[in-house]
Amino acid sequence: MYDLKGKKGLVVGVANQHSIAFSCAQMLYEQGAELIVSYANEKTAPFIQPLQDALPSVLFKQCDVSCDEQLASLAAIARSEFGNIDFVIHSVAFAPKEDLKGRLIDAHRAGFQLAMDVSCLSFIRLIRLLEPILNPASSLITMSYLGGARAVQNYGLMGPIKASLESSVRYMALELGQQGHRVNALSPGPIKTRAASGLKDFDLLLERSEHKSPLKRNLSPEDVAGAAVFLVSDLSMAITGSTLYVDNGYHAVD
Repeated sequence: MYDLKGKKGLVVGVANQHSIAFSCAQMLYEQGAELIVSYANEKTAPFIQPLQDALPSVLFKQCDVSCDEQLASLAAIARSEFGNIDFVIHSVAFAPKEDLKGRLIDAHRAGFQLAMDVSCLSFIRLIRLLEPILNPASSLITMSYLGGARAVQNYGLMGPIKASLESSVRYMALELGQQGHRVNALSPGPIKTRAASGLKDFDLLLERSEHKSPLKRNLSPEDVAGAAVFLVSDLSMAITGSTLYVDNGYHAVD
């Protein structure tokens, strides 16, 4: 499909075999890329061993992106293992359940700040730490959702946070463009992942997306991974500052 031999980078936010981040890591690995993959914490660790078996030459490291020391450690490991890197895929989002399931105007200050820190600011901080080891024309990718551009029922406080993430992508693209670095967001439609299970009435959201999207099909993590591989590849050299929808066309219809 694409020859990514010689490309080296990070995939941040693998949770289990069903996560978008793992599908990205698997497809990049199959195309010849060298990877370091991170997962959040010890709670996630039991789900990681089978993934390590599937990707035997990939280095897996724990990294809580809300912790500056662990982010710095991940950047240091990337420097030690690879010297320089060509891509980053940031696939991390979190909000406390009580804030995620409630109204935006009822969100607690601490919950909103934590959701913003993990879901948006961690991408900015990580790229700042990795900037000295980015090869020219590196590809930097994060994951958004339609709720950042529209008000989506039950998406709550994550909508403004994804809007901030997409705005950050545009500003980072402007700031890093002189070095040839591309910064983009992928915006998948609803997919059955562990993170999505925290959304209220997620099954209804999934059903509505399949019914209303022009392609009339459910989305898979592999669909998103394919778009990520394209953005990592040199075929996307002229694409930056964009939010690329991977949602069977759902975003384009009323």
